[in-house]
Amino acid sequence: MEQNSAATTLWRMWVDPVRRIVSFHEEKDCQLLEFRSHELFLNCVDQYAGRQFRYQ
Repeated sequence: MEQNSAATTLWRMWVDPVRRIVSFHEEKDCQLLEFRSHELFLNCVDQYAGRQFRYQ
């Protein structure tokens, strides 16, 4: 059985700054952001929420 270690786990989000959308699945015309740290990923989520981006 294969196990993911913290070093290989990626958290991803796709961002469209024009439409102010953050998506947690691949979305056309959005920029992919990848994080190796869950803490940094959550920090980024909080920052976009504070800027009133819509999540989908």
